[in-house]
Amino acid sequence: MLPRLFFVHFRQTSFIAEEKSQIVGFLIGFFSQTISDEGYIHFVGVHPDHRKQGVARVLYGRFFETMLENHRNIVRCVTAPINKNSIAFHSWMGFQIEPQESQVEGIAFHPNYDGVNEDRVLFVKHLSWVSSSPG
Repeated sequence: MLPRLFFVHFRQTSFIAEEKSQIVGFLIGFFSQTISDEGYIHFVGVHPDHRKQGVARVLYGRFFETMLENHRNIVRCVTAPINKNSIAFHSWMGFQIEPQESQVEGIAFHPNYDGVNEDRVLFVKHLSWVSSSPG
């Protein structure tokens, strides 16, 4: 269960996906308080019975829209180097892995990023504004 504070303090940038009044997925994100054109995806979850059905893609898409509506065009997030599904998903969504000398199985990671032995793969995605005008 997620603490309520995420939905209170990050309401504008956190989203849930529902099916038949049941939560099947969520995304907790926020605008950077330090870097004015960046946002960060902190935590995402999709119920196992609803994976591979586009739930996370829709949640990420809504976060990207919110970023652009607020004049922010850089999204960052992290995952563990052993989380192959997360690495594949983020790569498929257009995120780039930030370069680093340390690598495991060809994947760059930042050693001890979140503490001792808490290595992380850092992702960045540059969003672009798409004109809604024809032609």
